[in-house]
Amino acid sequence: MAIRFAILGTIEARRDGVAIDVGHAMQRRVLAALLVDADQAVSADALVDRVWGDAEPVYGRRKLYGYVSRLRRALAADGTAITRERGGGYRLAVEPSVVDVHRFRELSGRARKAGGDGQAEALWREALALWRGSAFAGVDTPWFNAQRHLLDGERLAAQLELVDVRLRLAQHDGMVSELAARAEAYPLDERVIGQLILALYRCGRQAEALEAYERARRRLADELGVDPGAALRRLYERILAGDPEPAAPRSAAPPATAKPAAKSGTVAAPPVARQLVPRLLPADLSLFVGREDEVDEARRLLGEERPGPVTLLVTGAAGVGKTAFAVRTGHLLASRFPDGQLHADLRGFGDEPAEPFTVLGTFLRALGIPGGTVPAELTDRVHLYRTLLAGRRMLVVLDNAASAQQVSDLLPSGVGCAAVVTSRTTMAEVSGRRLPLGVLDSATGLDLLREMLGRNRTDAELDPARSIVETCGGLPLAVWVAGARLAARPHWPLAKVARALADEQRKLDELAVGHIAVRASLELTYQQMTPATQCALRMIALLPGPSFAAWALAALLDAGLPEAEAVLDDLVEVHLVQISSANATGIRYQLHDLVRLFARERAEQDLQEQDRTAALTRLLGASLHLADLAADTLSVDFQGISQLDLASWRLPAAEADQLLADPLTWFNDERQFLIDVAEQALDETDGVAPAAGLATALTTLFQVGSHFDDWERLQNRALKAALSSGDRHSAAKVHRCLGELTTILDRYPEARDHFEQALRLAEGQGPTYRASATAGLAYVHRLLGQYTSAVFHFEEAAELAESAGNVNCLVYATNGLGVIDLEQGRVEAAAARFTKCLRVSRVAGYRPGEAQALRCLGQTHRALGAYPAAAEAYRQAVAISEDLGDHLSATHATCWLGDVLVRQGEHREGRRLLSRSLWSYREFGNLWGEAATLYALAEAHLAVGRSAAARRRAEAAVSLWRQIGSSRWLAVGLDTLAKAHALAGDHTAADRARAEAEKVRTA
Repeated sequence: MAIRFAILGTIEARRDGVAIDVGHAMQRRVLAALLVDADQAVSADALVDRVWGDAEPVYGRRKLYGYVSRLRRALAADGTAITRERGGGYRLAVEPSVVDVHRFRELSGRARKAGGDGQAEALWREALALWRGSAFAGVDTPWFNAQRHLLDGERLAAQLELVDVRLRLAQHDGMVSELAARAEAYPLDERVIGQLILALYRCGRQAEALEAYERARRRLADELGVDPGAALRRLYERILAGDPEPAAPRSAAPPATAKPAAKSGTVAAPPVARQLVPRLLPADLSLFVGREDEVDEARRLLGEERPGPVTLLVTGAAGVGKTAFAVRTGHLLASRFPDGQLHADLRGFGDEPAEPFTVLGTFLRALGIPGGTVPAELTDRVHLYRTLLAGRRMLVVLDNAASAQQVSDLLPSGVGCAAVVTSRTTMAEVSGRRLPLGVLDSATGLDLLREMLGRNRTDAELDPARSIVETCGGLPLAVWVAGARLAARPHWPLAKVARALADEQRKLDELAVGHIAVRASLELTYQQMTPATQCALRMIALLPGPSFAAWALAALLDAGLPEAEAVLDDLVEVHLVQISSANATGIRYQLHDLVRLFARERAEQDLQEQDRTAALTRLLGASLHLADLAADTLSVDFQGISQLDLASWRLPAAEADQLLADPLTWFNDERQFLIDVAEQALDETDGVAPAAGLATALTTLFQVGSHFDDWERLQNRALKAALSSGDRHSAAKVHRCLGELTTILDRYPEARDHFEQALRLAEGQGPTYRASATAGLAYVHRLLGQYTSAVFHFEEAAELAESAGNVNCLVYATNGLGVIDLEQGRVEAAAARFTKCLRVSRVAGYRPGEAQALRCLGQTHRALGAYPAAAEAYRQAVAISEDLGDHLSATHATCWLGDVLVRQGEHREGRRLLSRSLWSYREFGNLWGEAATLYALAEAHLAVGRSAAARRRAEAAVSLWRQIGSSRWLAVGLDTLAKAHALAGDHTAADRARAEAEKVRTA
């Protein structure tokens, strides 16, 4: 008998029925993590995540290697191999059929397709006999817990399928005790309850069957606020009617089964640290009544096994409850899509619909793609999105879509995926199953009022309550608005609102019939508000984007933050404004799209054009002011130029300081809103300078957060607007910032062009902007090994910066000259420049300059062989950069810290830091940093005599430096490659590498 593996209980391996010693508990975890994907590659990162979760030890990767090595030895006697795959993953080379979980799934699939109940019963019993307890018994990590939860669902599904078969085989006499125990364990599972009721009835225990139904009905009502589903109700009615052969109710669809992980090497995707399981659905709604048949239909449609992905289109009039229905359905079906749920509000019927490009960026980040590696082109984003979903079971909810064009790129193509799309149109061009939602009937509308106002108050005025529902046309949003007003005013009689609604209905003129009651309710609410609150609602309608913070309204109103927060509280109270989120940085608000439409109509009627323009100018000023202050706090950008002179309106200093207590968190919350404000301002015919100022003020924040796609898209638009309007000053600023971006992205020819254009446009504008553009140009020349040009431009930049009093740029340029000194062997001159940079930065409080100077001083100590001093300088640089949130700069220092630790003999810790830096650079998409780290790793491997590893790392570094076009570092990499060849005894290859290095140096 061959070796067998078991994870449906304790983790075991057996040979001819005798247990094999596969090591201690942690080693068994590694075995189980490989067995779940038997005969498929699992990356080392995924294994570390599975085995340790958030509790990964410092040397987690090293421990993993040790566990795998020992497992290889334990399994080698049976010819079972654990192979190392391309890309660093591992594969346990066994047939899935020798692993109990895969055997269980195979038997389950055969049972579902069995030709008769007798055969199906035997297969289900064989499948369930494989279970020896809880899967992965005793293991507690997030990944194992999620897998256990999934497997528990599959086990329960198999048990229920077996019960159905046995009931059809008339084995009910011996099943009641088993079913009663299961109903106690799953009191809200209607399929379990139905099986118990049917077994009791067939045993002649009709009264107990009816009593079991009544207990279930009460429990569903008390705990979930719902009635039994249609299938369970039909069973109850047939038992009441004395039907001799009622059928057991079935679940809407069999639960999702786990699928094998996708084969490694099939996708050329950006590096992902670990596979995330996104849960983007909004919170489920407490106020949800009716729609039982529609929910059952949706669950049936989305639960069916199909050869391809399923799309459900939920259509209906505005305010009919499509969003609430989609969210409720998504939560009910979440367990069937264990790989996650994505959600996006497409805002299709607002003035600013969400673009597929932006939504795909959000989805890709939620799926684990680092921000710096999200593709810059729409087509590439679509391809990567579909590739990531191809092997998963995921639900995608696309709310408020306007057209097929808006959703076509967002629909999943994976066989195990499904999409729910809501729209006010029929979306005839989209292929899928349609589920139209109509208005609520009178009884359900009354139920909604009872949920909001209480049964006693509603039933005490039943005729006015019915009138409210009828006047609202059964539209859920209209009933909700009327109910919200009444709930906030318990002293109002319902008849007052009923009369008001009836009167206002006659005044409607522009909205379609389906919108009549909503508009009347909104108008009633609006007329009851104070003039100040009415003004605030009109101003909110001017805001771009779906959500906002109180400071934005303060700017529109020309008021302080407390006044804006107070008026927002009033608007929240009458349910015209909703709280979108609340966290440490404050509260974000949003308007329902129908409320926004109403507010914009009022703004068009009541707001003078000059008042609108003044309000938006204040909003732009406030955004520019706060963004510039946040950037100045971080001080990462070497430009060192404030944009505050362009801010026409500012919050009081104390309020601004309060908002920016944590500038990075504030920016993460406000990023999209600030982009929307800048783009809104760029759409105006004049006033390009402050809009472009906001776009450039965001540079530091984009850089720290690695939001490179946002950076490029916004500033390219700002550049186009500045050039179109003839604003040379703004165009020069934007060119300078885009030069910095393209430098970071290793697009050096583009970067050089941007800096040169900035210099051309800055002629005659004084030294301020010329200094930073010149410094950026010098840096590009240095990276390309063009030292003569680099020195010329750095020296010019230093003179310009000193004359302008620009400390940031002066430090940057002086530091650049020091790096060139160092790279050309003038170590003492380099140290003098770096020491000056450190002194100037500390006096000015310019912490990024201090970190950079310390990092470069570390390089001089390294060049002199003073490795302890170098390590201390690097550690100080890392601490400052991490404190600033500048993870890219921290990675620079960490890389060289790893290098000097290797040189000190601390090989393991050094290689660990270098490996961590390598992954960080790859996440940032920084090719130069990746190449430098590969070079340092090659040197580290040479230090311990590992010629093959050194050669691989050196070859990779050389390849990247060729791609970048950096001749100086290409020669350095070739030197290291030559040493690796020589260590391996390949002197011909070593001579060839040395000759090429010499040729590069003398070219």
